[in-house]
Amino acid sequence: MTDAGGTGDAELTLRTRALEAVFAGISRSRMAGLPVMNTALQVEAVGFGLEPARPRDDEQHRPAPRDATGILVTPWFMNLVWLPLARRDTPALIGATRVRNIGHEQFAFTGAHEDGLGSFEACSMFSPMFEFATQADAIATASALLAQLRRRVDALPDARSDSALATPARRAFLLGRAGMREHAP
Repeated sequence: MTDAGGTGDAELTLRTRALEAVFAGISRSRMAGLPVMNTALQVEAVGFGLEPARPRDDEQHRPAPRDATGILVTPWFMNLVWLPLARRDTPALIGATRVRNIGHEQFAFTGAHEDGLGSFEACSMFSPMFEFATQADAIATASALLAQLRRRVDALPDARSDSALATPARRAFLLGRAGMREHAP
């Protein structure tokens, strides 16, 4: 597991280790021997950090549950993952799509559930993973994606106060063209 966002939070460390363990098990079982596997890669959680606190979730003024985001690298995919810090079991949300803001971008996340982990959401960045020759290449790409996402909006070269800017597509973001926004008609 690479840096857990520098938070030092024990919950975050435990959850990212559980994420890695579950997907390492999937790699050895359900995915073993499938042609989509890049055998040069292994399962690794990259850059998981806490999401900003959300407003209270109900009239009883309880704090909203905390979540973390980061990238999960496996031999068959690289996904941006939205991971609850406390285990949640909501299998009814499997396959449901939710648009979430990550930094200055929006991504469509799909609900998923694994018995050893609970419910989480994922957004595919790369699949399959054959364009990565080494684990270091995959981790460097994941780290660069997260660095781009976590830059402050006012630090972006084209940051404008104009709220009528179009949101770039995920492909444009991945190819480094996130700054190529145009005014909406």
